[in-house]
Amino acid sequence: MVITDARTLRIVLVDDHAIVRQGLKSILEREHDITVTGEAATAAEARAVVERTRPDIVLLDLKLSTGSDTEGLDVCAELTARYPDVGVLVLTTFLDDALVVEAIHRGARGYVIKDVDTTGLVSSIRAVARGESAFDSRSMSAMVRSIRTAPEEPVLTAREQNVLELLARGLSNRDIGARLYISETTVKFHVRNIMRKIGASSRAEAVYEASKMGLI
Repeated sequence: MVITDARTLRIVLVDDHAIVRQGLKSILEREHDITVTGEAATAAEARAVVERTRPDIVLLDLKLSTGSDTEGLDVCAELTARYPDVGVLVLTTFLDDALVVEAIHRGARGYVIKDVDTTGLVSSIRAVARGESAFDSRSMSAMVRSIRTAPEEPVLTAREQNVLELLARGLSNRDIGARLYISETTVKFHVRNIMRKIGASSRAEAVYEASKMGLI
């Protein structure tokens, strides 16, 4: 959907911190063409408020619970599949090449880090509303790196490398999470990315192929 400047943009804020939502609402509603029509703290609330208000833009954090750092990815995929006219703009604290790429694969039209200034955030929202993509300089760099990475030469992030090394030692997802101080769900996310980058269909194959490539 392409929105003209004459129309008020309807925004839904999805973030598990009320103070963040309040701050965003206060900032955004200073703009003459933006109104916040709903808020959500959880995935279930996000589904309900989007169904009820049918916004133009969903401003979505990736972390929506204490159990997962990436629950927002599933919400993004569900919302974009069910409401193709709704533009999802990720606004998060997480900057990771794999997360940026995965968010785009899940249907997000933009990816912005939370320390963005007001002007940059509003510009990103308006860009998504016009049917364009919106990335800040860091997430754009992540996209460029992913494009430049040849499939036969997988480049793992530092975190993925840590996970891979613990995989090679036979640790479970739970044990890896305990070692790295991340959730089991986050470990699963990294394992999937490692397998995708290496071209493996199982954990064992990922370790085998990674060893042949000299990654471990």
